Amino acid sequence: MRYFIQLSFDGTAYHGWQIQPNGVSVQETLQKALSTLLRQPIEVVGAGRTDAGVHARMMVAHFDLPLTPSQGGDLVYKLNKLLPRDIAVQRAWPVPDDMHARFSATSRTYHYYIHTRKDPFLRDRSWLVTFPLDFDRMNEAASRLLQFEDFTSFSKVNTDTKTNLCHITEARWNDVTPPWEGQGGGRWMFTITANRFLRNMVRAIVGTLVEVGRGRMTVDEFCRVVERKDRCSAGESVPAHGLFLENVEYGAIGTETAN
Repeated sequence: MRYFIQLSFDGTAYHGWQIQPNGVSVQETLQKALSTLLRQPIEVVGAGRTDAGVHARMMVAHFDLPLTPSQGGDLVYKLNKLLPRDIAVQRAWPVPDDMHARFSATSRTYHYYIHTRKDPFLRDRSWLVTFPLDFDRMNEAASRLLQFEDFTSFSKVNTDTKTNLCHITEARWNDVTPPWEGQGGGRWMFTITANRFLRNMVRAIVGTLVEVGRGRMTVDEFCRVVERKDRCSAGESVPAHGLFLENVEYGAIGTETAN
C-alpha cells in the first residue's frame, strides 16, 4: 500500500530535502526514522527538492509498505517521537498506488519573507534588507511572470531537468507587517504558485525582483531577462533562510485524501 506523509521542517540544519553524500538531509532523516520504526529499509519520495537552509510548512512524501489502518494511525505519533525537533509529521494516509508525491502534484506554493527592521526573532526566517525597495514596481514586474513559460534565466545550470517550462499562476508581494509594529515595520511576503519549479528558481526570481525594486532594472528589462533564457542576465539568488515551501496541491483524488 502506498502512503502519503505530510510534514514540516526547519531547514536550517539540513543540506536540503534530497539525500546528499556529504551532508544530512531531511529525506535521509525521515527515511532513517521510518526504517527504524517499521524495522525494514524504507525509501521516501518527496514532492520536490528544497535547497540547503530552505524551510517547509508543508512537504508531502510517499512510501510503499503493507500497513493496516491501525498501524497507519499510530505512525504519526511514533514518528514524531523519533524525529528531531526541527521535523514534524502532521499525518499519514493511504492513497492509490498510482499517486506520486512529486509527479501527481498539480501545484506548489512558495513564500519568501523580507523584513527591513532588525529583529532577532526573524534572523533565521526572513531576509533583512537594509536598502529601500519599491514594492509597487516589484509587483508590476512579478505580474509579468504569468506571461512566460520558459524560466531558464532563473534556473541553476547543468541540472537533470528535461524542460525549463513552468506555468506560474500567482506571483505577488504583500505587506505582512503586524499591526502592533506600526508604520515602518517593513515585513513583506512574496507568494508564487506554479505547477513546477526549477532548481533555485524562486530565490533567483526574488533576487531579480529586488533589482527592480532598487531601481537598477526596469520592468521591461526584467521581461527581457526572462526572454534571454540566460541565468547570467538575472539577479543574484537571495539567501535561503527566507524561503518556505508553503503548500502542495493534488488533483481530485489527492485533494480528497489530503484534506
